[in-house]
Amino acid sequence: MKTIEDVRASLKPYPIEVDFPDIRQWKESPSGVDYVHSFDSGVAGPHVLIMALTHGNEVSGAIALDRFLKKGLRPRQGRLTLAFGNVEAYHQFNPQDIDATRYLDEDMNRVWVESRLDGPEQSRELNRARALRPIIETVDVLLDIHSMHEEAAPIMMSGACKKGLRMAAALGVPEHVIADAGHKNGCRLRDFQGFGDETSPKNALLIETGQHVSAISAEVALDTAARFLILTGAVVEADVAEFLQPVHPGPQRFFEVTEPIIAQTMDFQFSEDFKGLEQIERAGTVIATDGNKPIVTPYDNCVLIQPSVRHLGEGVTVVRLAKVIDAP
Repeated sequence: MKTIEDVRASLKPYPIEVDFPDIRQWKESPSGVDYVHSFDSGVAGPHVLIMALTHGNEVSGAIALDRFLKKGLRPRQGRLTLAFGNVEAYHQFNPQDIDATRYLDEDMNRVWVESRLDGPEQSRELNRARALRPIIETVDVLLDIHSMHEEAAPIMMSGACKKGLRMAAALGVPEHVIADAGHKNGCRLRDFQGFGDETSPKNALLIETGQHVSAISAEVALDTAARFLILTGAVVEADVAEFLQPVHPGPQRFFEVTEPIIAQTMDFQFSEDFKGLEQIERAGTVIATDGNKPIVTPYDNCVLIQPSVRHLGEGVTVVRLAKVIDAP
């Protein structure tokens, strides 16, 4: 039977274009939680959180927070928290297999539900989420920085709420914004409690900055995080001007995920070398096979969101399908 190691061995490896920061210098902090740095301005305002390393191999967010902390960035109003998530997985990163340390025991971006956080189960990721929870529950606005398995344009995941779409539009970057309800196998941080409740004043965004170890991904993380801090009022532009990239000249495009494609076998193969955001013109077009079963597009102008088999397994989402929607 084909294994995930067999699958990865058959795929093109990506060159590592960035240096991984030594974040051990940021372990201790007055917050009382390792690798979580929280700064209160003393002026009324929202509690703003930027999270990096929800997945241990997604280094772009760690690069951004390392730069912010080295600069001594502080909020002009409210409270600013800069947090590194799955640090245990990050410390075990293997440059020979950049996909292996996404997590150690389980995906830390699927555990954010009270029944699991309050329950008896134990895993390294679940325990880390429990340590982070008291701070996260005080946050008003969140940016969770991720990156992608394949080399593709960055995308903003705004969640299922209209408020997320509106904040993504106000931020203005990146060009592509995806409205989606997350994953059936667990709740993401960006959907936790009030973040995923349309009636709550809390709000959250999740940025996928590009391929995990690309230099462009690190630039996108710094730029997006800086613009996010400006948007929330935590800083002014002069505070983060060195991290900003030129604004993309094109208007944003908005998409809504309609359904996931979940692998049923380890013999799942895409029909082409899809990377993401491909728009398939005709319904019924074969985009993959799962064993002997063809996988076809269910409607015209179907957009592929993050297609990848680098974490292939039975029951694993390998691509999500989306339709174009109007700007909020």
